[in-house]
Amino acid sequence: MSLAITLLLLFYVFFKVGLFTFGGGYAMIPLIEMETLSRGWITYDELINFIGISEMTPGPFAVNMATFVGTTQAGFLGALVATIGVTLPSFIIILLIAKFFHSFLEKKFVRAGLRGIQPVVVALIAAAGVTLVLKTGLSFLINPYEPIDLRNIVLLINFALLYFGYRYLNKKQLHPILLIVLGAIVGILTFMFF
Repeated sequence: MSLAITLLLLFYVFFKVGLFTFGGGYAMIPLIEMETLSRGWITYDELINFIGISEMTPGPFAVNMATFVGTTQAGFLGALVATIGVTLPSFIIILLIAKFFHSFLEKKFVRAGLRGIQPVVVALIAAAGVTLVLKTGLSFLINPYEPIDLRNIVLLINFALLYFGYRYLNKKQLHPILLIVLGAIVGILTFMFF
């Protein structure tokens, strides 16, 4: 496939992702998964790994995913085109909403449409969560016949206790960056040496 066709396809796919997903990065996971895996752009393992990487790196999830996939397909130009593609719909929509904000939100059909989108977004985020559970060694939570990796259980329980315990005792949340860094350190120690 020529570079020009690859770039056009990257733009098209990520423009579609940006246009048809509401609710942020997690709601985009099913569409990104379907579009990228069906074209053979990345493997399922790469998708799961990059979801984790996207959460640790600065910037919106969808932009990070578009940049990653674009880079794998066409280098810097692919990253640029995919990133523009995924951000352009939001940019256009926000410009239109900003111009007509008050009159736009007063429309009964707009409020009704937004209320209808909310449960869909929750369902997409829940589906992404289930997918992550199935692919990260915690699948025994859903499939009781799956082999259990005790390290994953111990890490899950300890991080849940740390997060909720800190929140309960200090009446504020533990910073996500601290949890991510701590998770990486514990993961390296646990899975490299035990």
